[in-house]
Amino acid sequence: MSKVPDLAKRLILGRALSSAQQHEQLLKKRVALPIFASDALSSVAYAPQEILLALAAAGLVTYHYTPWVAAAVVVILLTVVASYRQNVRAYQSGGGDFEVATTNLGGNWGVVVASALLVDYVMTVAVSVSSGVENLGALLKFMQPHEVAVAIAIVVLLTIGNLRGLKEAGVAFAVPTYLFMFSITAMLLWGLGRLVLGAQLDAETAHYQIRGDETGVAGFALVFLLLRAFSSGCAALTGVEAISNGVPAFRKPKGENAAKTLLALGVVAMTMFGGVTAFAYITHAKFASPDQGSHLVNPATGREVTDADPVIAQVAHTVFSNFQVGFGLVTTMTALILFLAANTAFNGFPVLASVLAQNRYLPRQLHTRGDRLAFSNGIIILATMAGLLIYAYDASVSRLIPLYTVGVFVSFTVSQVGMVRHWNRLLATETDQAQRRRMRTSRAINAFGATLTGIVLVVVLLTKFLLGAYIVCIAMPLLFLLMRAIRRHYDRVAEELVPSGEDVALPARNHAIVLVSKIHKPTLRALAYARATRPSSLEAVTVAVDAEESNRLQEEWDALDIPVPLKILDSPYREITRPVLAYVKSVRRRSPRDVVTVFIPEYVVGRWWEQLLHNQSALRLKGRLLFQPGVMVTSVAWQLHSSDRLKGRVEPPGPGASRRPPRVEARPPGGSVSDRE
Repeated sequence: MSKVPDLAKRLILGRALSSAQQHEQLLKKRVALPIFASDALSSVAYAPQEILLALAAAGLVTYHYTPWVAAAVVVILLTVVASYRQNVRAYQSGGGDFEVATTNLGGNWGVVVASALLVDYVMTVAVSVSSGVENLGALLKFMQPHEVAVAIAIVVLLTIGNLRGLKEAGVAFAVPTYLFMFSITAMLLWGLGRLVLGAQLDAETAHYQIRGDETGVAGFALVFLLLRAFSSGCAALTGVEAISNGVPAFRKPKGENAAKTLLALGVVAMTMFGGVTAFAYITHAKFASPDQGSHLVNPATGREVTDADPVIAQVAHTVFSNFQVGFGLVTTMTALILFLAANTAFNGFPVLASVLAQNRYLPRQLHTRGDRLAFSNGIIILATMAGLLIYAYDASVSRLIPLYTVGVFVSFTVSQVGMVRHWNRLLATETDQAQRRRMRTSRAINAFGATLTGIVLVVVLLTKFLLGAYIVCIAMPLLFLLMRAIRRHYDRVAEELVPSGEDVALPARNHAIVLVSKIHKPTLRALAYARATRPSSLEAVTVAVDAEESNRLQEEWDALDIPVPLKILDSPYREITRPVLAYVKSVRRRSPRDVVTVFIPEYVVGRWWEQLLHNQSALRLKGRLLFQPGVMVTSVAWQLHSSDRLKGRVEPPGPGASRRPPRVEARPPGGSVSDRE
């Protein structure tokens, strides 16, 4: 049975990889594109819908602003892509925005960016998977009542896929991503052909009415509504920064390959987003949500429609009304790409967490690679947080979207400001004119990007704060404070551990104490081992919880003529820990320059439930002794027969096991038994 967990792990994750195989996990551009760009590409499924949803708050009268809002989003998208092409060429370590901000603006700004990105990666998984389930429900209606359970199951599957390793995940995700790109392009071309031939394309909701809570808005209220629609559409930009965090995964030349992949992402995302939004406008597709202040009404019945399909599904159904296979392909691939879009975060979050851990802003365990050379701890944390969000918000895209984009535009803006300072620093020392011209061009691009993304950040905060963005505005500072506290802890520990002259001085004497509960084999072995260490003084210590039992122990001790004095500590309140601690402290007070070594006999058992059958007071005692300066604790093992079943068992490989040679045997788990049995 001991091999079952490891066998299950191997079946799920595959065989462990050695560190020497890490170069085999590097990606070609055609594989890197679907891995790192799937988030930005998948936003085609919900970004146009969010624009219509925001405009619906004022009724149909504002729908004619849709093309202008979409055009503004495309301008921002191209600006961000152009800006990040400069980033990936200049910084190729995988730190992305965090590295740019830390290097050029200081550590605090780096932590600000990191907190924003970590939050946004979690939101990416939650929104993408929830939207994928919503789109799949348009094809498989029976799934709609179980959206939360299906979404969480998809997160689990994505987690397993990423734990298997980057290369295998990339190959698995490349095919459906390219199929999605093909299906959307085919839909746009098919629809364009039908329009040229004179077909009338009306969505199923074309003749529905929209009743908005803000009907009749004008002036500043109208401007605010358009800005809200624009900020909702800017969800199309999320995921662009993932390539800057994934540069180490590219083949050489890493920076240039990442920049080319980023350019391809921008062109494809712009075409698909613009095309779907245009067809949603042409086919008069409508979408509403009471959560966003709008209601979709069927004029034939006068009843509110609450089960309208997502906008992209409406467009596909309309365009392929004469070819249902096409509708099925688009809907299926849209759902699948949304599930896989979360993979962008599953690649970006662990890498960023690893960089932060390496810089001592997060626990060091996040910097450890697992069996498959993936940052397993980061992957599991991301999946857990996203699953909790999906559960808390019932996998509702309209409720999750207001929390989205805040973090990513914080990182966009800070990163571009950092890049401007980066180029200013290089220009101060560069003398080659060709290089200076190239640097000035890059600086201008980054400066324009910083200005534009900063404006968008303000718009997003103003228009989405009360809709849920305030939660992110609380989470980011809390995460910032947590990371700063972790860094202070690591710095304080490092300062304490710096060697000084007195730390290496030998103690004057070593006083050994063997804890005794009764005379049996574990006790005798502990006494023998303590004598073998040749301490300056040696004594056995027991606690008199029961007077009669203590007397019998003393008589048996004397009868066996054990060459170690036995000291009995009085305990009127039947405590064990406190009298032992008091005695050890008294020994230390008598000789502050000496050390005290406490030997504790320990049973080694083969079954977990056997641990529960023994008293645990010695475990508490060991825990307390560890806090006493100048006190060393030594466990002396005694293997019971039940431990024989575990002898020779191969140690299950843990995180980082591929970096060390496997051990033939592992020490069985032990339980302390120095207290009374």
